Amino acid sequence: MSEVWKPSVTVAAVVERDGQFLLVEEETSDGIRFNQPAGHLDPNESLIEAVARETMEETAHEFAATAMVGMYMTRYLSSRTNKEVTYLRFAFCGKVGARHERPLDEGILRAVWMTREEMLACESKHRSPLVMRCVDDYLAGQRAPLSLIYTHPSVIGAFSG
Repeated sequence: MSEVWKPSVTVAAVVERDGQFLLVEEETSDGIRFNQPAGHLDPNESLIEAVARETMEETAHEFAATAMVGMYMTRYLSSRTNKEVTYLRFAFCGKVGARHERPLDEGILRAVWMTREEMLACESKHRSPLVMRCVDDYLAGQRAPLSLIYTHPSVIGAFSG
C-alpha cells in the first residue's frame, strides 16, 4: 500500500485590541519572523482547543474563539528538508483574556502588539503571506460561525478510513 499524503493542519488566532493585532516574534529556520499565535493541531484536540492552547503557549494570553476568519491552503518548500509541505490553516478571531506569568514556547522571543500599518512596514519579516491575508480578511468583516465546525466525540480507532 502506498503512503497516504496529508497536509499539515494548523490554527492561528487573529487577535485585535484597540486597532492593534497580537503577534509573536519567533526564531525560525529562515531567521526571526512575525506570525499570529499559531501552530499545529495536536492529536485528540479540536480546532478551537488548539487555537486557545497555541495562543496561551506563544503569548501567555487566554483566548476564546468567537468566529472563524477563514480557511487557507498554502504550499512551501521547506528550507530544512527541501521538500514541499502543504499547510491547511484555520484562522479564528475572538476575545483575548488575562495574561499569565509563564514562559513562552521555545523559539518565541516575545509577544507584540502592532497596527496594520506597522505590520505592513515589516511584511518581509512575516512567517508567511497568510499573516497579512488573515488580518485583511478579519478587517473586511469575514466571519463564519463556530457552529460550522463539528468535532465528533469519537474514540480514536473507532472507525477506519
